[in-house]
Amino acid sequence: MPPPSPSRTRPVPPLAGFTVAVTAARRAEELGTLLERRGADVVHAPALRLVPLADDEELRAATAQLVARPPRVTVATTGIGFRGWMEAADGWGTGEALRGALAAGELLARGPKACGALRAAGLREAWSPASESSTEVLERLLARDDLPGLRVAVQLHGEPLRDFLDALRAAGADVVPVPVYRWTGPLDPGPLDRLLDAIEAGGVDAVTFTSALAAAGLYARAEERGGGDALTRALRGGRPQAACVGPVTAAPLLARDIPAYWPDRFRTGALVRKLAERLPATAPRLPAAGHLVEVRGSAVVLDGVLRPVSPGPMALLRALTRHPGQVMSCADLLPHLPQGGSDEHAVETAIARLRTQLGAPAVVQTVTKRGYRLALDPGAGCEAAR
Repeated sequence: MPPPSPSRTRPVPPLAGFTVAVTAARRAEELGTLLERRGADVVHAPALRLVPLADDEELRAATAQLVARPPRVTVATTGIGFRGWMEAADGWGTGEALRGALAAGELLARGPKACGALRAAGLREAWSPASESSTEVLERLLARDDLPGLRVAVQLHGEPLRDFLDALRAAGADVVPVPVYRWTGPLDPGPLDRLLDAIEAGGVDAVTFTSALAAAGLYARAEERGGGDALTRALRGGRPQAACVGPVTAAPLLARDIPAYWPDRFRTGALVRKLAERLPATAPRLPAAGHLVEVRGSAVVLDGVLRPVSPGPMALLRALTRHPGQVMSCADLLPHLPQGGSDEHAVETAIARLRTQLGAPAVVQTVTKRGYRLALDPGAGCEAAR
């Protein structure tokens, strides 16, 4: 007797059978690795590109302003951005003067990575919010009695933080924005184009976003291709799910009435854990022909065993799942095949492949001269037909 299949002797990973897209440009490999460890098939499609501004006159001018007239408060928003600023200043020969100017005032850090960058530069933060939220930093500044006329330097991190800066200016602060990086489109838009095609075709189960600009970049490319409305329809429909690292990242999606979600802690690891909870929870589960069938993105978990299913058969299974127990004719099923067409024999072929790939032919029942249906167990319902 052959040894039991490994998939029969250990639990199916929570993201196995799901395809998850990573739109991040920075630390994309780390996010992809975390997803793969939980079984996901990962698609990398950077929606933007980070361009350092070491030679940018705007950054150099802001640095010179602050050295000449030090800020009373400096806000460090990201670790990588603050480090980039210090490296650029060192390259211009003004690093020590800049650090001295910043040390003379109060330093606020948005989160632990910004704290680490400050300390690496020989500086020390006066305060950092436990929430790691820019909103809480802003609220602390707006609560100051001495804010009118107060010189405040804000290290930007690609995103313009317009609401943050405008609120300080409206309260009378003398704000000096420090643009350390600029975001632009990817050098090669091919992966992003393939992702947009896959989203439209229903071939992606979730898209992850670690910055608001990544969401904006995805939409910018979609609109360049004339597919902005199609992207919105897909994301509003919930396949793919839109998983964000935090509410600020989700803002461009929420503005389009897209049901994005995020973890309680705004961290990459927490995002992956949230996704590992949400995706399996939305997979339809049906008792059929004496088996428990869980329909994932590109695979079926049949009685606890992961069984990959090719796109055509999976499209038909998904259609049958949306109508559990109901008979669907070949004409009904034909439009669901990825290639479309008018040959109903293609449906019969795909059903035959589906039965083979499931390893349980009785799950899909033939109803003579009528079509096919899922062979739901008597009295059974569908937990999550969708």
